[in-house]
Amino acid sequence: MPKPATTLHWITERAARHGVTLLDRMDPDPERERSELLAGIRASPPTIAPKYFYDGLGCALFEAICELPEYYPTRTERGILTTHREEIVRAMGKRKQLVDLGAGDCAKAMLLLPAAQPRRYVAVDIAAAAIAPALLRMAQAFPGLELCGVVTDFSRRLDIAGAIDSGPVTFFYPGSSIGNFAPDEALLLLCRVRELCGPGSGLLIGADTKKDPALLHAAYNDSLGVTAAFNRNILNHVNTVLASNFDPSAFAHVAFYREELGRIEMHLEARSRQCVSGDGIERTFAAGERIHTENSYKYAPDEFEALLRRAGFAEVRRWQDQAEGFGVYYAE
Repeated sequence: MPKPATTLHWITERAARHGVTLLDRMDPDPERERSELLAGIRASPPTIAPKYFYDGLGCALFEAICELPEYYPTRTERGILTTHREEIVRAMGKRKQLVDLGAGDCAKAMLLLPAAQPRRYVAVDIAAAAIAPALLRMAQAFPGLELCGVVTDFSRRLDIAGAIDSGPVTFFYPGSSIGNFAPDEALLLLCRVRELCGPGSGLLIGADTKKDPALLHAAYNDSLGVTAAFNRNILNHVNTVLASNFDPSAFAHVAFYREELGRIEMHLEARSRQCVSGDGIERTFAAGERIHTENSYKYAPDEFEALLRRAGFAEVRRWQDQAEGFGVYYAE
């Protein structure tokens, strides 16, 4: 999903004028990205990778989701990071490099920065439009802190060469975003992170827990319909990439918890027969046919700690909220 070169070039130049380095590590093969997207839409059942949620509007909608009363993960994780901040910083150490995976607006990292006092902060995200303004705000709030942004799809490869040096680094992966990967895919990503961890390094990561299905259902089916708008907006982004003619209003948001798999699933269901065309796509969706857009896996704490150890981490520490509905883990 390449960014328009002129837009990314403008964002990079603006960041540089404020002392912020922005590195473009997006896939240099846009045709491969396009063919993979087309293959998913043509498949049975059809799928769209969740990375396509995050165009400009999608980023804004996700920030709104994080403030919804039904969406507990963000405020619960924020509460854990605030309540246990000193313990967490003692575990991870100070004056290290801090690499924020899926940084978005960088808000969660800013909860840790004053205490952790990193010597360098690296925001990694697929959306330059999200991290660039966040880094510019941080440049004013934290003068003297070395700031870098890496625009990349780290679900494919984690290329942060040139953004960090050989010194100790703490990788920070909040928001239970690891749940968007199937467990075997999550293991591969965690192994990639582990390979970049030298002596004194580690991973600070948030993961949602298995809980009452009613709470999970409400979190992904909010009463204002913001999550539904977020889900349907993925079709607007696909239209931009493929010059297709999806009508987002013709698809209903469907989200439910599959307890046997331990995951929330999000789909878009055709309200009526839909004929979609465009550059390279001719696809008819029957009424009731669903496009699978996202999974969000939930982990019992022991399950998640075992996953971290399988990836090569050790000495796992865990912090949870009082209801034990969310976990923050530090793995050396």
